[in-house]
Parts: sequence; structure tokens; C-alpha cells
Amino acid sequence: MARRGMTNILLLGATSLITDLSSDMIMPLLPLFIASLGGGGVVVGLAGGLGDSLSSLLKVVSGRISDVIGRRKLLVLLGYLSSSVAKLLFPLAQSGYDVVAIRFFERMGKGIRTAPRDALVAAYSTESTRGKGFGIHRAMDTTGAVLGSVLALLLIWVFGFSMRTILLMAAIIGFFALLPLYFVEDVKTSPLSGSSRLALAGLSPQLKRLILATTLFALGNFSYMFFVLRASTLFSERLAIAVPIALYIVFNIVYALSTIPAGSLSDRIGRKRGLLVGYGLFFFTCVGFALFSSAWMLVPLFMLYGLSYGFIEPIERAYVSDLARSELRGTALGTFHASVGLATLPASLMAGFLWDAVSYSATFLWGACASFTAICALVLLVRDGGGQ
Repeated sequence: MARRGMTNILLLGATSLITDLSSDMIMPLLPLFIASLGGGGVVVGLAGGLGDSLSSLLKVVSGRISDVIGRRKLLVLLGYLSSSVAKLLFPLAQSGYDVVAIRFFERMGKGIRTAPRDALVAAYSTESTRGKGFGIHRAMDTTGAVLGSVLALLLIWVFGFSMRTILLMAAIIGFFALLPLYFVEDVKTSPLSGSSRLALAGLSPQLKRLILATTLFALGNFSYMFFVLRASTLFSERLAIAVPIALYIVFNIVYALSTIPAGSLSDRIGRKRGLLVGYGLFFFTCVGFALFSSAWMLVPLFMLYGLSYGFIEPIERAYVSDLARSELRGTALGTFHASVGLATLPASLMAGFLWDAVSYSATFLWGACASFTAICALVLLVRDGGGQ
């Protein structure tokens, strides 16, 4: 990977780091904040899935627009800015459904920026280093999540700040993410001729099968909020807030530490094998959460949860990038993110329904079944390739 490309990946990583520092001061508090406002499992499911799902439509649109105009950075900037503005509304929420609405608008910014940003990361690397490139970006992104979660824990446990105050502080921090983004070099491609309408027919059959497998997995990859909520039920009073945040930190530390090795490993052994490892780890995570009720098991289970994400997140993006033509990479990544994102709504709604109507175990067994189905689809439908 050339030094110039690495510099730009690090700058994008810094932007993501600061954004996730802001976001993850909010995220571990959000299910607890919803519960404090009287929201139940279905409301948590809506907050975890609705924004990601509907805003995912923007990912394919923004990815396609970046291909059509031959520029990426402007859309990336717009996405980060709009998310920062939306976060200012969280402290004003008066009900769980207010949180659902605000999170929808905040996720729209993510929908605008994600595909063009990932197309930039892919352009700054080569196929033989793309897993490492995405691993570096995801590691910096998740490092911000660790720092944000630690800061939230300190502010609420040591300094005694209210959740609303922490939400406001997090929103202000988010605007600082725009500073490193200013120095990122745009990658210009030849603008696509013709209409700006989506050209999904231009995606290869192999890529479409991969997107199908990742979408099947996403149907069971419900919001992290249910893992945090499950941890909170095993404690009382202040520990019911502090311990879930601490476990969320454990999850993000393992996630951050594993993305670069996992991405680099996929450069050597192939994307398919690496992704199968990630899906398998998530399967065992869900089985563990379904079967074990001991508080002492939470630490290894959250570590396993983080390790699964360390494999899945960078390898999925690198795999899609490998199978897409460079001039359609924004469209391909947008289609992938949109398909996966749209699946998060039924995934989280199903998880919330099972949580309220059956039991927490049913929620996690749903995740295990979906990940097993995705493993079968990946083995049977997608050929080895990409990063080999």
C-alpha cells in the first residue's frame, strides 16, 4: 500500500474515530435511556433497526451518485455533518419513540457517507492489501467506540453526570470529526455517462450471491442493544448501568484489536474463509447468550461478540470491493450496505418481539439460526475468490 494511500486511510480513520467516540458515548446509554423513558423490547428493536434499515436506502443512492459524478468526498462530508447535527436532538427526547425518530435522522447521515467513504478506502489500496486497508479503518473506527464508551462510563460512574448531559456532550464532540476530513484527498473517477438511475444489472452474479449471503446473516444480526439489555438484567441499581457499559467497552476493545489481523488474514487465505470464521463466531456468541445466565459468562461472551465483528466488518467490505468493477464500486458498496441495512429492521423487530413475547433466549436463538443459514448460503452459493 503506497504511503499516499495509507495517509488518506488514516485521515478517514481519524474522522471515523472521532465520530465513533461521539456515537459510542451515546450508544451504550441508548437502550438504558429508552428503558428509563418507559420503552420496552419492541421500542428498543425499533431504535436499533428502523434508522439503520430505512437510511440504508441512502447508501445505494449516495454510492451511485458518487459513481455518476466521479467524486466521493463531498457526500462523505455531508453525511458526517448531518449526523452531528441530528445528535444534538437526543438530549431533548421525552419518550422512547422520540429516540426512535431522532436515531432515524442520525442514521441518515451514515447512509449518505458510508458507500462513498468505503469506495475511497478501496481506491487507496490494492486487492492484495484491501483487507488490511479496511481492517485499519475499522480498527480506528472501533478505537473511537472504545474511547467513547470509556468516557461515558467515567462521566456517569465517577463524575455522576446524567444521561441527558452526556448525550449533549457527545453531540458537541461529533463536530470535531470534520477537521481531519478536510485534509482527505478525493479520488476522482470518470463520471458515468447516461442516467443517474441505479444500475444494479451491472453487478456480477458472484457479487449478487455474496450480497444475498450477507443479507441472510443480517436478518439475525440484530442490534447490539439486546446484548447490552441482557447484561443489564443481571444487575441492579447503578451496576445495571455501569456493568453493561463496561462490557460494551470489552466488546469494542476486542473488535478494534482483531480487525487488522482478520483483514490481513483474509488477504492471505481468501475472503470466503475469513468470513465463514466471522459468521461461525457470531453463531457461538448467540448460542452462549441463549444458554448461559451467569453474570461471569458475560465477559467471554462479549469478547466473542467483538471477535466476530472483527472478522465480519472488514472482510465483508473488502470482499464486495474485490468483486466490483472500480467504476461501479460506489454502487456495489451502496447496494451491499442497503441490502444488509434493510434487513436490520426485521432482524431487530423480530428480536424485540421474541424478547417481549417469549424470552431473551428466543431472541438469541433467532440470531444463531440466521447465522447458520448464512454460513450454508456462503458455502453453497459463493465461490472462493477475492484476496487470494
